[in-house]
Amino acid sequence: MPEVEIVLVEPLCEGNVGFAARVMKNFGFTRLVLVDPCEIGDDAIARSSHARDVLELAARKSLEEVFAESDLVVATTGELSKSVCTSMRMPYYAPSELREILSNVDGQVSILFGRENWGLNNEEVSRCDLICTIPTSEIYPIMNLSHAVGIVCYELAHLPRGTYRVAGKTEREALIDHFGTFLERIDHPDFKRQNTLLMLRRIFGRTALTTREVSTLHGILRRAEWHIDHDMPRQGTP
Repeated sequence: MPEVEIVLVEPLCEGNVGFAARVMKNFGFTRLVLVDPCEIGDDAIARSSHARDVLELAARKSLEEVFAESDLVVATTGELSKSVCTSMRMPYYAPSELREILSNVDGQVSILFGRENWGLNNEEVSRCDLICTIPTSEIYPIMNLSHAVGIVCYELAHLPRGTYRVAGKTEREALIDHFGTFLERIDHPDFKRQNTLLMLRRIFGRTALTTREVSTLHGILRRAEWHIDHDMPRQGTP
């Protein structure tokens, strides 16, 4: 099964960190990562209850380290794009849908939860492979941080182990870079490239590409590049 870690990005309230550790352990998750957290003291320890070990063993990492070490990174957010034409926070999935996507992943999955006051920023979200949101009521859509962690952990509890190797972060990034080079080769409009690559990142994230699939896509791109070099008339050639 995927190695899931819960990442709290700059949490503001130590009590929420303690409660998050507690609800993680309720559903069998023990890998907690804190990115530039508030001071963790007696209140967090008290609220963690019998999950004090999860709290005390929490890793302290930078966000750069999280992205570098993870095979798949999921952003949780309550702010959603209103149109599929805006790729920053689209497409998005409920935690139950996330379970299905991750069920065949065999690697490290980091699930990011943002700050209590304003969540994850656009730059952080844009670097993630998948977007997850909890379908709350419009009457009161804002959730407590630890409650959100609990819902996601509940949905992901007892995930089955994958049966094939899913492409890791490095392999997917290399494929995205290859697509970036290919878009330049075919004169894809400059103002569309960043958004196109962001959409590709989202597609690759939710499809859980295997290493063989990544290799095949590289091969297709290389074949297309060969034909560009050999079959198409050069600029200025009649």
